[in-house]
Amino acid sequence: MLLWSGGKDAMLAHDVIHSQSPRRIGALLTTVTEEKNRVTMHGTPRALVEQQADALGLPLHIMQVPPQPPNDVYEARLEAALRPLLDTGFSTVVAGDLFLDDVRAYREEALESLGASALFPLWERDTTWLAQHFLARGYRAVVTAVDTAQLDASFLGRTYDNTFLKDLPNEIDPCGEEGAFHTFVTDGPPFARPVPVKKEDRETEGRIRTVRLTPKRQESQ
Repeated sequence: MLLWSGGKDAMLAHDVIHSQSPRRIGALLTTVTEEKNRVTMHGTPRALVEQQADALGLPLHIMQVPPQPPNDVYEARLEAALRPLLDTGFSTVVAGDLFLDDVRAYREEALESLGASALFPLWERDTTWLAQHFLARGYRAVVTAVDTAQLDASFLGRTYDNTFLKDLPNEIDPCGEEGAFHTFVTDGPPFARPVPVKKEDRETEGRIRTVRLTPKRQESQ
């Protein structure tokens, strides 16, 4: 199963698993906040990740957490969400993490305590290559959140493309490592259909600026 944020790193983890190994993703697990029912950190509405899962043909499992949950609460919710999957034969949890050693160690410890193993197919890969691979494969994404302490808010809501990458300051990683920005994937090779979005109001919480995405009705052919 894949920890699914709906963003490019999760999508790249799916892509690498399917293109470079005999493994296949069998389910998605998304964490959303109880209060707003949006993907943690990304701010993406649950309804949109449900559309992504449907377009990918994968079952989606939802884990609800309070805002900024303490570790014991997060771990209890994780066990409740994963136990039914582990009991049906899933044993490996895939994550799209790139470099943060503390995040990796925490995931590995939490999953090991549940009898599962963690797999990090993007770990320490060159992020310039990953960004270009994402675009060359035909994926499309929109920037959903920006940490304004690292990146100007004008980057929010933009299409993640070569122009976006060219405009990034030199100190910002092209995959947004360290949380400079987050994305939502709207289309790509594994999708049976695109997941178009409308960009609505912008919201600020502390240093994080998000754009509220809503489903966009596709034009009939």
